[in-house]
Order: sequence, then C-alpha cells, then structure tokens
Amino acid sequence: MSGFEPFAELDTRYSHENATAGPWSAAKELLTRAEMYLLSTVRPDGRPHVTPLIGVGAECALHFSTGASERKGRNLAANPEVVLTTGDNTLSEGIDVVVEGRAERVTDGDRLNRPARLVATCPRGPHASSWAGRGGLGRR
Repeated sequence: MSGFEPFAELDTRYSHENATAGPWSAAKELLTRAEMYLLSTVRPDGRPHVTPLIGVGAECALHFSTGASERKGRNLAANPEVVLTTGDNTLSEGIDVVVEGRAERVTDGDRLNRPARLVATCPRGPHASSWAGRGGLGRR
C-alpha cells in the first residue's frame, strides 16, 4: 500500500456557484451503494471506450469482470489506466463521483474468493471478478 489517500476536487467552471467538493467518505458511500458504474478505458489506437458495468467493493477496491477477448479486457491489457464514474444522474442536485486510477488484473484465487462471494450473494446476480480498480476505491 502506497499510503495514497483519495481526495475530492471540484472544477468551479462547471459547477453551481455554491457547490463544494464533498468529503471522500461521501464519495466512498456512493460508490458502495451504486448499482451501476461507467468504466472508461482506452483502446490500443487511442480512442476512448466506455462500458456500463456492475462491480462490487471488497478490500478497498472495486472489482469487476471481463474476458481477455472482450474490448474492455483488451484495452486493459494494453493500458490499465481507467476512469470510473457513477452518481445521482441529476442536473440540479446530488453527487457525482469520478475516480481515476489503474486497474490491476487479479488472478490469485484467495484474492478472488472474497469479492466473488460478495457478488454471488448480491441481488444484482453472480459475476466473476477478475480486475480490480485499486486504491481507496480507485487508486493505490
């Protein structure tokens, strides 16, 4: 663990004049309760790729799955830098979270077991975990 502590930033050029950056605890809570995320990756030719996904938080990371031959998997193999977004999807109120970081492939069975058990008991259905966005819930 690098000791990296996530922090909030707010670009006032694109926010309401009274908006303030919320605490990391609020962002972490929203990430924990979110049912859907958008994961942005970069294709090998440099074009962006965004995909909706279901993930599960475990061990201070968001775990999600992909196959090696899927677009997301091929993108991550070439460039592990990602942006994860979720939020309230409203214009005038709420919170939106954008987490920038690096995805890390998880192959160790012991590390996969805990998030896999959480996903299997999740009402959203069973999905095997194979990648994890690290740190806080985004970077480590």
